[in-house]
Amino acid sequence: STLLASSAASDVYKRQTEYDCGPITVMNAIIYLFEREQIPPDLIRNIMLYCLDGYGAEGAPGKSGTTRAAMMFLSNFLCSFGRTGQLEISSRYLSGSCVRVSQNSSVTDCLRRGGAVVVRLYLLEDPHYILLTGVDEERIYAFDPYLLEEPLPEKDIIVTDAHPYRYNRVIPFSYFNRTGHTQYALGETAGREAVLLFNTHTELTEEKTIEYII
Repeated sequence: STLLASSAASDVYKRQTEYDCGPITVMNAIIYLFEREQIPPDLIRNIMLYCLDGYGAEGAPGKSGTTRAAMMFLSNFLCSFGRTGQLEISSRYLSGSCVRVSQNSSVTDCLRRGGAVVVRLYLLEDPHYILLTGVDEERIYAFDPYLLEEPLPEKDIIVTDAHPYRYNRVIPFSYFNRTGHTQYALGETAGREAVLLFNTHTELTEEKTIEYII
């Protein structure tokens, strides 16, 4: 399979604080899937409104980022938003054992059909959200909103700025399915989550695909 190119021509967002990777990654998914002029401003407002609901150790709002409950609610909101006709978007929330990376997983199927995946994993041992945008035989193409201050120690993870509207990391499958809190690991099965997002106009479906039998 080849990496599906984005149709978007908009700027993507980098993380602005230590806590906003959740809403930033969802907004990057919208930017990846849609043209700038298609995106309603109230959609961006609601993404920020529903995220950053986690409380820090001292009770400070937002200082534990975005909870899984909020991300599930946001996924349901995006699906409902699509049904209103304001944007051709669909969303599906996955959790637990459904969230894995393999050739026949729901995550890679979404990517092959032109979708994008917001996934919760670990970066530098902390929970973190990144956007998955493509897949080949053994690697995932992703956009991580975290700005690196120094090179990653993992030499088989490619860090690139050459494809700013599509991806800035290329990560082997093997990293994702780990159960520990290691770099780009999905972590323990019970805590895994992903949001599958599609532009329903460009999504590849059986109805839109013509197969020629020779």
